[in-house]
Amino acid sequence: MLGALALAIILPVGSVITHAVVPPLTTLLMVERGFAGHPADYRWRKLGDISPRLVEAVIASEDARFCSHSGFDFEAIEKALKANESAKRRGRGSMRGGSTISQQTAKNVFLWPGRGWVRKGMEAGYTVLIETVWSKRRIVEVYLNVAEWAPGVYGAEAAAQHWFGKSAKDLSAREAARLAAVLPSPRRYNASSPGPYVRGRTGRIQAAMGTVRNDGLASCVLG
Repeated sequence: MLGALALAIILPVGSVITHAVVPPLTTLLMVERGFAGHPADYRWRKLGDISPRLVEAVIASEDARFCSHSGFDFEAIEKALKANESAKRRGRGSMRGGSTISQQTAKNVFLWPGRGWVRKGMEAGYTVLIETVWSKRRIVEVYLNVAEWAPGVYGAEAAAQHWFGKSAKDLSAREAARLAAVLPSPRRYNASSPGPYVRGRTGRIQAAMGTVRNDGLASCVLG
């Protein structure tokens, strides 16, 4: 019993410490998508080889308080719960999530796709670990490299090549905003030939990127 408990503690801590310096070889999502017929196009790039505009875009769209929280944005969670309850009353189902970039990174790197209280509990534990062991810069670096941006396309470099035919370090502000705009549903939306929803979301994200720059909301990553 004690041995199993020790293993349950050592394995997560060891994997988090390892990935503080070593890029993940793959993720469970990549494996699942591969079995579904979408082999992974996964190209790791250091954060210095990714446009800072993309950092600003994902912070603007996904987690504006990334530099000030310790892994969980309770204000965003509360807003998401209220919005989802309102949506359910109108018969539209859940509409919003409150996960931070740290939580999404923990889920993407260490856990399996899907929902459920067990997985959410493990996600919370891994979030605490990466916020303790990794720097904010490392969290964003890993996030940008393992996120899915199109079916079978993982990481900023593969996404930039797939959608725009260029390196991630050369992304413009508009292209970065488009990539961030498709993140909620990368298997549904198109970043290179966007429809009305992605165009509108791109405009809002690009405007918010100005606030991120002016207010130093990405200073823990780009400062």
